[in-house]
Amino acid sequence: MQFVTKRLIIREFKLEDTADVHKYASDPFVTKHMIWGPNTEEETKEYIEMVIGQQRQMVRQDFEFAVVLQGTGELIGGCGLHISGSRQGEIGYCFNHPYWGQGYATEAAGEMLRFGFHQLGLHRVYATCRPDNLGSAKVMQKNRMKYEGHLREHLWHKGKWHDSFQYSLLESEFN
Repeated sequence: MQFVTKRLIIREFKLEDTADVHKYASDPFVTKHMIWGPNTEEETKEYIEMVIGQQRQMVRQDFEFAVVLQGTGELIGGCGLHISGSRQGEIGYCFNHPYWGQGYATEAAGEMLRFGFHQLGLHRVYATCRPDNLGSAKVMQKNRMKYEGHLREHLWHKGKWHDSFQYSLLESEFN
């Protein structure tokens, strides 16, 4: 499975992507707002093996993709969509720091919304971010996702409770 946007190729992960993924997955600055990481080399390898296994699901519920620059073929991050209920899904994205602030996450998230609504027939797609991750909130806002609320201390990670902002978009709002 592969998607091509204005500047990106969004494709299935391959085992050969492990080193490129580890560049950002091991970076404490990149993973500061994530509920995972920073990864060890073994954790990144396990992640790649897991998502390759998801590609073989009979009824696929989990989609994790590599995000590659069209011009250079360089892997700059990842994005995904996970079916989380009756015609509902959650999108996410993570990019290597040098590629922040250039619209790549917005472009990739928009493609995940298109995929969810047009190909998977979802009714609602949502996403969350930590309240201090303003860049991620802007990605959701630029994709016309609506702010639904502030989830207080609902995630335990890295030794403490975390809040999240939640955004969503309905199929009727996307078209």
